[in-house]
Amino acid sequence: MLKISKSPKRHTFQKEGYVKRCEEKSEEPNPDYVKMYESWQAQDEKNLVDPKWQKNNMEYDLRICDLMLNKVRTSEAYAQNLYAAMCNRQFQKLEVMPVLKDERWSCSWRHAGGIIADMRMQGDYIDWYCSGIGNDEEGYGLDHRQANGYVPEGYVSDEIKDDLKQLGWIVLDEEDDDR
Repeated sequence: MLKISKSPKRHTFQKEGYVKRCEEKSEEPNPDYVKMYESWQAQDEKNLVDPKWQKNNMEYDLRICDLMLNKVRTSEAYAQNLYAAMCNRQFQKLEVMPVLKDERWSCSWRHAGGIIADMRMQGDYIDWYCSGIGNDEEGYGLDHRQANGYVPEGYVSDEIKDDLKQLGWIVLDEEDDDR
């Protein structure tokens, strides 16, 4: 079985914030809320070993791909660019049946941040969430200075496009998104 990259801190940000807010108010955390947050971790663990979840799932493919894992772990700019590419976009597996059935993969900005955290094996979604706000396609921030190569959410760099294609996925054109 392939090893799936995972962050030990994934699905902890919201729970920890909730517990801290309760402590600040000298209140006991609602056990139902704590259980809900913990259920997210449990569901992720179940998904990781579910062949049905793994099939035609770009998240799974990213989390087992040595090439992309290495790039995400060694370059924050690449990690952010991959996060940004997953936001507001749809992808399709380059195989006959997913194309014929028009099966697509997409995720929320938060989930995209979580995928990057898992790929880097550190942190949670919040470390990447909204990291492209104020950056343009060339990696410049609002002050027109180089912003570590970060790009806006929804922008897909040529390098990311090429790497996803090697992985067996294509980015659907924006005009195709409403089909």
